[in-house]
Amino acid sequence: MFKECLRHNIVPFIIEDNLKMFYYRGLKEWNNEKGYLRDTCLTAQDRYKTYLDYFEIKYDNKMNQIS
Repeated sequence: MFKECLRHNIVPFIIEDNLKMFYYRGLKEWNNEKGYLRDTCLTAQDRYKTYLDYFEIKYDNKMNQIS
C-alpha cells in the first residue's frame, strides 16, 4: 500500500499498533460501512504528515488524499 500511495502521488500511511484494531474493524465491516477503514487510513496519513513536517520533508499539501 505504501508503494502504491507513492506511485499515485498520495501521502503514504503506516498503520501503527494503536490503530491496528480500528484497521481490522474497517476491513471486517467494509461491506457494511466503508467509513471505518477510510477514517482509520486518513488518521494514519495525518500522522505520517506530522512526521514529514517534523523532519522538514516537503510534500504537496494538495497531494491527493485517500478517497
